Amino acid sequence: MAGMADLPAKLERVVARHQELEQAMSGGGGGQDFARLSKEYSDLGPVVAKVREFNKAADELQALAVMMNDPGSDAEMKALATDEFYVLKDRLPVIERELTLMLLPKDAADERSAILEIRAGTGGEEAALFGADLFRMYQRYAETRGWRFEILELSDTGIGGLKEAIASVSGRGVFARLKFESGVHRVQRVPATEASGRIHTSAATVAVLPEPEDVDVQINERDLRIDVFRSSGPGGQSVNTTDSAVRITHLPTGLVVQQQDEKSQHKNKAKALKVLRARLFEHQRAQVEAARAATRKSQIGSGDRSERIRTYNFPQGRVTDHRINLTLYKIEKVLSGEALDEFVDALIASDQAERLAELE
Repeated sequence: MAGMADLPAKLERVVARHQELEQAMSGGGGGQDFARLSKEYSDLGPVVAKVREFNKAADELQALAVMMNDPGSDAEMKALATDEFYVLKDRLPVIERELTLMLLPKDAADERSAILEIRAGTGGEEAALFGADLFRMYQRYAETRGWRFEILELSDTGIGGLKEAIASVSGRGVFARLKFESGVHRVQRVPATEASGRIHTSAATVAVLPEPEDVDVQINERDLRIDVFRSSGPGGQSVNTTDSAVRITHLPTGLVVQQQDEKSQHKNKAKALKVLRARLFEHQRAQVEAARAATRKSQIGSGDRSERIRTYNFPQGRVTDHRINLTLYKIEKVLSGEALDEFVDALIASDQAERLAELE
């Protein structure tokens, strides 16, 4: 690959770092430093294994070339060596590409859990019903991957729709697989309440935020305004007789988080702080990303939620992702979470291809 002329040097540095970590850890010890070194060592393990595979294949290729050109080799041996040579010659660029992908800079948040937020957009009650469809889709998708799905806030319309829903999705690599879901999702279908059978277009917004660790975001209590009030259900119906609902305003940024699902004010405050911490972390990440975007404009992963990213067309039974021009005619399987991986895998592959192209 043109942009990876320095690949051998990079590989040497990776192997050297892996050996350095192994020596540092052999002294035993514990604490945060050991945990950090152990994680880095573990992360580099697959890369080092691939480096060894690459080097072994390159050495074998060289040995086979010698055998093919050796006048002392008999015809049968030369024929076998020639066959193996061309198989390996085709395999070597594949290993090189796999290595290059492994060496691409990773999003530091990829391995984290995530906060998922869904809000009904244009389209009234139909948009709220679609928001509920999306929320169930991600809930089922989380189940298929063995992730923990905890509902933090649910603001329903009373007839099956969701005005707003927030959930914590916990597991390894959650953010890496869900981050490309951020954006405007559009639905085209005939609402159940539509007597004339006209197709309506509605939308809902999805936001996926990496869940920060305590060390990532420091919140000063003096920067918070905390208001408590009485929880209420749909249409103002009272669901609680005590002031247990909590609204937290982060004064420096103006971010506001509200929680009223729990009967305990303490639990609502804890949940609100969890969401606030994720939004502040995303705010920090967005500022860093904006600085990078000045020199690199990325269509996928830009987090621009004003863009329509996907359309769910019920009459035609199709779902189209506009960023990668991928259409699947299996709308029910996508909304059940069963076929969502087809979009996720394609979006990840597209992002990798785009970043690889920048190296060339």
